[in-house]
Amino acid sequence: MQLQKEEIERLERTYRLNLINSISGIKPANLIGTKSPTNKENVAIFSSVVHLGSSPAQLAFIMRPQTDIPRDTYPNIMETGFYTINHVSEAFIQKAHYTSAKLEKGESEFERMQLEVEYIGDFHAPFVKESSVKIGMKHEESIPLPNGCIFVIGSVEMIICPDDTINDLGQLDLEGYSGVGISGLNTYYGLKKLDSFPYVRENEIPEFK
Repeated sequence: MQLQKEEIERLERTYRLNLINSISGIKPANLIGTKSPTNKENVAIFSSVVHLGSSPAQLAFIMRPQTDIPRDTYPNIMETGFYTINHVSEAFIQKAHYTSAKLEKGESEFERMQLEVEYIGDFHAPFVKESSVKIGMKHEESIPLPNGCIFVIGSVEMIICPDDTINDLGQLDLEGYSGVGISGLNTYYGLKKLDSFPYVRENEIPEFK
């Protein structure tokens, strides 16, 4: 199949939606947890979390356009300044996926999808107890994007993960705790480590054939 821009734009809406959402490949599966100023807890799945920098440690994700009736995640982040990022693993992918449902404002996805809330120290936002890798985040900046989406930037305030998921170099073993990735909007893949290579220096590049 080969499609030019005009042909892509003429595709049936759902087909085009699925195609464009999946051509970027496997994306991370994360649950973002928030709590309102009135202590109502919320959690929702996102596949757009990206690394921005290590010093200072920053991550970002893309929030869809906010309508006249915004959902809970973004308002909670803006009003409290804190949120959590929780890796999804194979054991609870179905529960994680269904947090994408549009529930009534203030209704907790934690309760509806039977995900367990976990609080760590005095951190304001709730973590997902089932998640092996949990990250406490502080909101730093929100940047409007041309398509109406919002690029939400946060600083890493806390990392929680099992000792055996990190090697001596600080690398996270995604396969070790059955982490998953998302293709498109609703297809999940298991992650398997294939190889690991050294930091690339020009004089160490192999002779490829």
